[in-house]
Amino acid sequence: MRVGVHTSIAGGVENAVDHARRIGCDTFQMFSANPRGWKAADPEPEACERFRRARAAYGQNPVAVHANYLLNLASAQPVIRRMSIAAFRRELGRALALGADYVVIHPGSARGGEAASARAALVDSLAEAARDLPLNGLQILVENTAGQGSALGRRLEEVAEILAAAKGLPVGACVDTAHLFAAGYPIHTPEGLEETLRALDQTVGLRNVRLIHANDSKSAFGSRVDRHEHIGKGWIGKEAFGRLVRHPQLASLPFICETPVDRPGDDRRNLRMMRALAAGGPAGFPALPHRRSKIGSRCSA
Repeated sequence: MRVGVHTSIAGGVENAVDHARRIGCDTFQMFSANPRGWKAADPEPEACERFRRARAAYGQNPVAVHANYLLNLASAQPVIRRMSIAAFRRELGRALALGADYVVIHPGSARGGEAASARAALVDSLAEAARDLPLNGLQILVENTAGQGSALGRRLEEVAEILAAAKGLPVGACVDTAHLFAAGYPIHTPEGLEETLRALDQTVGLRNVRLIHANDSKSAFGSRVDRHEHIGKGWIGKEAFGRLVRHPQLASLPFICETPVDRPGDDRRNLRMMRALAAGGPAGFPALPHRRSKIGSRCSA
């Protein structure tokens, strides 16, 4: 079982590797800098080297970097879009320096413009940010959203359209369970999960999904409100997550929980819950012999 957390970089990026190791992880997600600031300092080359050495020593794979929350590569406002492109280019540069496998990006918002124009702006922005960078296998993962406000990416068809338009770039998809549920995909029922996976395969393509953000939801079904909850404590529920983590079509994918850290140890508790479900918890698909899901959790940055 390859297990990881979205771990803190407090004190230096290399600490993300050490924290992941201390709680028994061999895959993780992280920020490469302050996720809520425009002027992020790049880590020193020596820190990146320590990060790469530690990751190799612990055998942690894959490693995902989540992009800054402020970015809106689809913005109709030229200043915001220029700032977002510059910041995302720095995200790519830091991910390359760290030797990460993926950079996860929210598709942005159409606020102040039409959705079609915003999608086109997003694709152009991705291309501009990556121009002349040797990505060396680094992939950009576009994440689906709950659809709050004018956010792009609520419908899987829209995510698929973005990926198709960005075909000259190394792109894939990151699928968030809480976002799916809040967007109106009924993954909380056995039939709804099958229906959603069919829709995912017919639009985005399961082959293009590289990572799953496994989050329960504090928000009701179809609410279009993005609020994450501990696994089994939200509206999706424990049984639904059991079916999800044991589903044979998802068995090869890493799961990373972005669940709250309300008190010390919450990340470990969510990991234990996911492991128990993957081992054959509530009714659903039987546990697969000698196959264990890749699971992760988030702790505070």
